[in-house]
Amino acid sequence: MLPPFPLESARPFVAFMKKIIVAVGSTRKPKLRAVTEALNAFAPKLVPDGDFEVVGVDVESGVSPTPTSCEELMRGARQRVEALVRIARESGKTWRYFVGLEGGLEVLQDDRSRRVFLESWAYVSDGTLGFYGRSGGIELPEELAHEVLERGFDLSDAIDRYAGAVGIRDGQGAWGVLSGDLIQRDESFRVAVITAFAPFYNAKMYGRAARTAV
Repeated sequence: MLPPFPLESARPFVAFMKKIIVAVGSTRKPKLRAVTEALNAFAPKLVPDGDFEVVGVDVESGVSPTPTSCEELMRGARQRVEALVRIARESGKTWRYFVGLEGGLEVLQDDRSRRVFLESWAYVSDGTLGFYGRSGGIELPEELAHEVLERGFDLSDAIDRYAGAVGIRDGQGAWGVLSGDLIQRDESFRVAVITAFAPFYNAKMYGRAARTAV
């Protein structure tokens, strides 16, 4: 019989043995790629030697197809996570972390005119604690903003019309169109996921999160 592991080795051993499933409240490929790529960056800090798996689940955000404020974006991301937590509890899923992603617009006013920015938001929870993160923002041309805000088009339809293409949402996204493909949709969500997970993988800097991060 092997001798028992010393106390200080117990936690790394458990982390190594268990698969860590990260549930994402979407089945869209750019969002799943974003979470996978973000995990590749910080997973060793979150759980050393952890075996991570990303699963996508189609859930409702409870907000409009194109949110038009950071409050609505935050609410949509959070409500996706809340839906995932309910599913896990009702069906006995052993998901460790829950991720909600929401893209949309933030409408601001400067001294002279309206400014409309495209943003990507994330909300991450371990089922108890939750934290937000977001990407930077890229400004929309006024013509495109008008299509969404005044004419009522979903951004995914409006950007197809504006760029003269089809299915941009599931490829480069509006981010790719507006940035000349220097920043694509999955990259903007990747940044949001990294920032939302920070209180878990950098728990020593975030007080109470440190007690439940691992």
